[in-house]
Amino acid sequence: MYVWDFAALKPYWGLICQGLLVTVYYTVTTVVAGLALGLFVGILRTTAPRWITVPLRLYIEVFRCTPLLVQLIWVYYALPVLIGVDMSPAMACFIALSLYAGSFYAEIFRGGIEAVDTGQWEAGRAIGMRRGKIFRRIVLPQATQVMIPSFINQTIMQLKNTSLVSVVAVGDLLYQGTVITASSYKPLEVYTTIAVLYFVVLFPLTLIADRVELKMGAHR
Repeated sequence: MYVWDFAALKPYWGLICQGLLVTVYYTVTTVVAGLALGLFVGILRTTAPRWITVPLRLYIEVFRCTPLLVQLIWVYYALPVLIGVDMSPAMACFIALSLYAGSFYAEIFRGGIEAVDTGQWEAGRAIGMRRGKIFRRIVLPQATQVMIPSFINQTIMQLKNTSLVSVVAVGDLLYQGTVITASSYKPLEVYTTIAVLYFVVLFPLTLIADRVELKMGAHR
């Protein structure tokens, strides 16, 4: 019978907390970068001519239809060869995760913008507003209400996706778990603790997403 001993992990709590901070850091930074990229691409996909939207659609589909792990490894190993620039594991992970998140956020933005009735644009033009002002003052606030639940759900996925950075030796929560397991020989305790920490961080976000969806449903 296996004897559980979580007390054996006490000397390693510093590493665990360090890994958790790295995980949160990558989540926050890549979500912010992904939102900025997604907003830019999403707006262009709804307003730009075809010669611009086609390459953007290609970018979105490539990152949405290939595994993130493959993208991360390719950015770390292949991209430096193509551009002739050395890249640290941390930078490679940031680029891959940001591009991946941006592709999903771009579609969320595009869907939200297109969900706003065209009559809103016509009403803005009728009172003499310019296209940019119509978008900022009328269309985007309405689109945001539609997009918020999807944003929260994608952010939850992004936090879980950060666990893949351990593949290229970035010291996130999962990587530190691997290091601790090799030292303590307590894999069940280590990975149970890691799972609990992910749950503690993610569960409140899922509650927020559910609450927002209920409020939006009631508003409709």
